[in-house]
Amino acid sequence: MEKMPYQPEPEPATTMATPGTPDTPATVTQPLPAVTTSDWRQALPTLASSGVTLRDLRPEDAPVLFAMLSTAEVARFISPPPSNVEGFRLFIDWALREREAGNYICFAVVPKGMSTAVGLFQLRSLEAGFVTAEWGFAIGSPFWGTGAFSEGGKLVVDFAIDVVGVHRLEARASVANGRGNGALRKIGAVQEGILRRSFLRNGDYHDQVLWSILSDDWRVQRLDRRPQVH
Repeated sequence: MEKMPYQPEPEPATTMATPGTPDTPATVTQPLPAVTTSDWRQALPTLASSGVTLRDLRPEDAPVLFAMLSTAEVARFISPPPSNVEGFRLFIDWALREREAGNYICFAVVPKGMSTAVGLFQLRSLEAGFVTAEWGFAIGSPFWGTGAFSEGGKLVVDFAIDVVGVHRLEARASVANGRGNGALRKIGAVQEGILRRSFLRNGDYHDQVLWSILSDDWRVQRLDRRPQVH
């Protein structure tokens, strides 16, 4: 999570130093079907719940993402985000290329009643074919406690498991990040251990909590969440 927004290594023949699309695919509501023919490499589907929509990033998201994710309270637990609006535009371009390559997925978080993104959910492949992946999120502080994470997080995990085919989904959060760790626990992630001095931020190394969600466990949890008919 702390390495979110994810920052790639500098690429040859590009001026992008840090990272920071727009078809109109069909909306998919939670839960997603177990089998789908959707090719997310070409365009991400739109995922929707009652309070939030997740969709592909768009160039026009850059100004609001910069404003939302560059504040001290948001940025203190993630790698430094792009330092200006143009940096976020470059990040959006990079995210599109990496998605087309099958390495990385980034959803924009759009609360109900809005049209621009206020945060990100990201999936990064840790193993060939996305069998194991890392996910992370960053959401503007005005939207903390609104359900944007809990609703959006469930949509992302459903998508990762049902569509992408992820078997093991990992997340890392600084031990000091009480809000982030609490959110992961609430959604059903399992704490596996402490990664000592595993995250470098502003010249200091920090301990991280390692969390995981397994596909089989998630499917059982999803069944348990279904309303009971009496």
